[in-house]
Amino acid sequence: MNGWILAAAVVLAAGLGATLWGVVTGPLRRRAAAQNLSTALACPALLLLAQGYARPAYVDLALVLAVLGPVGTLVFARLLADELADDPPHARTATFTAAALGAAVVVAVSVATGPGRALVKLLVVGALLVGGNLVASRALAGGMQEGRRD
Repeated sequence: MNGWILAAAVVLAAGLGATLWGVVTGPLRRRAAAQNLSTALACPALLLLAQGYARPAYVDLALVLAVLGPVGTLVFARLLADELADDPPHARTATFTAAALGAAVVVAVSVATGPGRALVKLLVVGALLVGGNLVASRALAGGMQEGRRD
């Protein structure tokens, strides 16, 4: 086991265990925030596993998850807007921690990868991961309610 795989195991064990607990238990606001954070933690784990096992296909999986994860959260935010408006989730610290973790993993894997196409793909994954996580979290917290017409 190398350091990349160990780091992926730590991210998966600590992060996804906590988000799974948040999805299974608690009020709607905690479940919605935990669902968003699970995507934000699974992508860095896939990037670490891609580097650890030298499998570039895992980066493609992270790219797909970085695109579809926030979209799913935005769908939940739209469908559950009325229920979430009464008691919006407040996961600012967890959101910024997950975004910082994603950025740190992307930088570390980019340095290890070196210049080339793989670096560009990693940077795209990082931008989608961080940007999508922040936009989806803001939507869950009700920050995009002013654009709705009822």
